[in-house]
Amino acid sequence: MVGQDTMADGGARTVTRADLSEAVYQEVGLSRNESAELVETVLEEIAEALGQGDTVKISSFGTFSVREKGERIGRNPKTGEEVPILPRRVLVFRASQVLKDRINGVVPTGHD
Repeated sequence: MVGQDTMADGGARTVTRADLSEAVYQEVGLSRNESAELVETVLEEIAEALGQGDTVKISSFGTFSVREKGERIGRNPKTGEEVPILPRRVLVFRASQVLKDRINGVVPTGHD
């Protein structure tokens, strides 16, 4: 997959929606428009599920979930002043062991 180089992260690439659509086009053989629509539909489904507080698990990739964080007292690092941090929902991603192994170059063993 081809991504855009960025200077801030040491030349690592950023994979965009266009990159994902192109990969679908190359691998699946749908038209470019159909590939773009498919990627948009998948991303929209994931976002909608997370917005409703559901967990999204993608096998061999990872799990996205929403966590509720309660109100707490924080501190302004410049002034030292205590300020309330309001309750909020945060997105959490937990990578699968398969993805962690792939990132670390671990070769998967076959099931004999």
